[in-house]
Amino acid sequence: MASSSVVPVVLDVDTGVDDACALLLAALHPGLELRAVTCVGGNAPVDAVVANTLRVLDAARRPDVVVARGAERPLLEESVDARHVHGQDGMGDLDWPKSQREPDGRHAVEVLRDVLLDAAARGADDLVTLVPLAPLTNIALLLRTYPEAARGLREIVFMGGAAHVGNATASAEFNVFHDPEAAAVVLDACADLDIAVTMYGLDVFYEPRISREEAADLVAGGGHGAAELAGRLVAFQCDRFGSDSATIGDAGAVCAVLAPEGVQREKLPVRVELAGTWSRGRTIVDRRDWTGDLSHDPHGQARSTIDVCLEVDARRYADLWLDTVSGRTS
Repeated sequence: MASSSVVPVVLDVDTGVDDACALLLAALHPGLELRAVTCVGGNAPVDAVVANTLRVLDAARRPDVVVARGAERPLLEESVDARHVHGQDGMGDLDWPKSQREPDGRHAVEVLRDVLLDAAARGADDLVTLVPLAPLTNIALLLRTYPEAARGLREIVFMGGAAHVGNATASAEFNVFHDPEAAAVVLDACADLDIAVTMYGLDVFYEPRISREEAADLVAGGGHGAAELAGRLVAFQCDRFGSDSATIGDAGAVCAVLAPEGVQREKLPVRVELAGTWSRGRTIVDRRDWTGDLSHDPHGQARSTIDVCLEVDARRYADLWLDTVSGRTS
């Protein structure tokens, strides 16, 4: 059972350069108890995601953490990966040593179910914060197949969506765009099951950044450990985008669990656009404050009202990540 000062977490990932940054933070920070990592196709095909996840956990010296393979593709559409951003192996083509470990024999959804039901049996102090950093396919399958697993959840903090911007398209963020039906199912299920949800989206995603010089300091330690991997991931992004700094990306959602006061959030109705020609996959964040408009809206108000992150203390989160991956956090 976790102590009162330690937060039990499970990450759902499509590792991914920024997922790798998030995994290092979750695996190394003493304020988190990383109980499992589940994998889904997204930034790279799911088998590459599993391999990358095991590599990251090896670098973090966390062979104890269960890793499970999940959904290969979205619920309805074909996969469209993001290797043009993350490299052909999905993790920066760093030629990082392969893990000798194998994933758990269970499907990711079964691991999620088992971990959450175990947490529910242990009581309120042991509830898990689920942190999806990928398309929400596994989470949609979990909540609709095993809704009783929600008893083991404290909250869901997911990286995805946006109130104002897009990246996969001009309108939609990649994780939601990759499987918009899954995102819609998750929001609907969370409303049904009374699960607290925070959306850490593109409005804050890009803000916490690490400089090329800070990355070089991490790499200098060598040894194929967490610090070197963290630095090489940042350096890859700097080179890829021709920049002097790079975002920690998905790691910001893990920071939001560790230091929730570092983001300014607003409780807002959110739904996912499923049919628009130019807007499919967009998270429609309703910021209207006059009930007259709401009452005359033919669509009605969204069923899901969640916490939407709108501003972030970028330096605080960058320092939290840096201190952790470099071993300065105790």
